[in-house]
Amino acid sequence: MKNIFATVILALFGLPIFAQDKITSELKVLYEGKQYDNIIGHYTSNPKDYAAKSLYYIGLAYYMKEDDNNCLKFMNLSLDKDPKEPDPYYIKASTLNYMHKYPEAITNFKSAINLKADDAEFYSGLGDSYYSSEKLDSALLAYKKATELIHCPDRPYSMLAQIYSDQNKNDKALEAFYIAKQKINKQGNSYINALFNIGLLEVQNGNYDKAEPAFLELIALSPGDYHSYAKLIQIYYHQKDYAKAKPYKDKLYDAHKNGLLKGNLSDMFCFDQFKWHDKLIMAFERFQESAKGVYNKHLFYVMGPGDKVEYSIQTEFSPISVEQGGSKYLLCRQKGATHSTYNIGFNDDFKYDDLKKSVIDILDEKVTPGASSRAN
Repeated sequence: MKNIFATVILALFGLPIFAQDKITSELKVLYEGKQYDNIIGHYTSNPKDYAAKSLYYIGLAYYMKEDDNNCLKFMNLSLDKDPKEPDPYYIKASTLNYMHKYPEAITNFKSAINLKADDAEFYSGLGDSYYSSEKLDSALLAYKKATELIHCPDRPYSMLAQIYSDQNKNDKALEAFYIAKQKINKQGNSYINALFNIGLLEVQNGNYDKAEPAFLELIALSPGDYHSYAKLIQIYYHQKDYAKAKPYKDKLYDAHKNGLLKGNLSDMFCFDQFKWHDKLIMAFERFQESAKGVYNKHLFYVMGPGDKVEYSIQTEFSPISVEQGGSKYLLCRQKGATHSTYNIGFNDDFKYDDLKKSVIDILDEKVTPGASSRAN
């Protein structure tokens, strides 16, 4: 008789546990099916009766709906019932990151790590908190730890390279971008970013032969990345392989005609960079091809400290010269308020080496302007 009574008592105590397990299973299925509104609409009225895991799934639904305050509420309720589960700490910390509450986020990421020290996602999130707090050395340590663990997401690899770049440690940044290229998903934006930065840093190092394949792979994966077309053009101009550059220039002109170019590419693109003494000269080509009045076509900017333009030398379309049977473009200089015109002309079929030599002659003041005017 006593055994029967004990069995009945155990069964009665087991009913609430069974009910809670059933609710948790239901919530798990709904969450995995992305039924977030269903969860929020039907399971949030009596949270005190739910198990910690059920409260966690409700919090996840709010997390996916970007309702930060309710997400935090249910993660806290879950942790009140079971403070030894790492996942609620992680979601709570991630939410605090979105809310820019980085010190609190750091505390909760560390709590998650203390309970589960082998999760790369936890260290990645911690790295984000430190990075957003401008604590770059701590961020580096967190991201490095993430890369040492299995199932590391793409972000730590990319962020390690980004931090070295922020610190102007370009050699380390380049090495980190090459590692990222090997490790991360080739279908994601992080891979595109790694390729672009590899190309950019190799160009800065003067390794144009290494930069070229990075940009070629990039445009094969992302044909609409028009900045990479401009970088390839610069590489080929540096190598004096102008025939290779032409198809990419044509693509940029076509994209401009179709209204696909935005921002600093909307009007012109950089096609060459070279050093003159201690100055960087940046050469741009504008897309404009015709007009009744004067317009600039090719602009050579003389760069000074702080990437400031000191003055420019440019080809200018001259309607008067064309009417008189002369060259389509005249070489001019704009220095401060003074505009100077040189007796040096070019047509559309000019050779770039001739144009570049004439620009350098003006920079070296080997030629004098035919006319000058000063704006009031």
